[in-house]
Amino acid sequence: MTGSATWRPALSHSALLRHDPVRQADLLIVPERIVVLNEEAAAIVGLCDGRRTVADILAEFPEDVEADVVEFLDRVRAEGWLR
Repeated sequence: MTGSATWRPALSHSALLRHDPVRQADLLIVPERIVVLNEEAAAIVGLCDGRRTVADILAEFPEDVEADVVEFLDRVRAEGWLR
């Protein structure tokens, strides 16, 4: 599991999650960049509210995708979009 089981991922102060009705997609807006999220990525980021631990987030998804969720969280954290 990424970092610590007690990590409570939250969007960084410079990142916003918004829905674009024109594109019918969720967007992660970060400095100098807009990332169009697929449905799964948007669901993961939407759970990163600073209250849920990684274990809590993983509990929302089937066990067979847990490794993918952890990898995604690690990647988004490395980009600086999660704290």
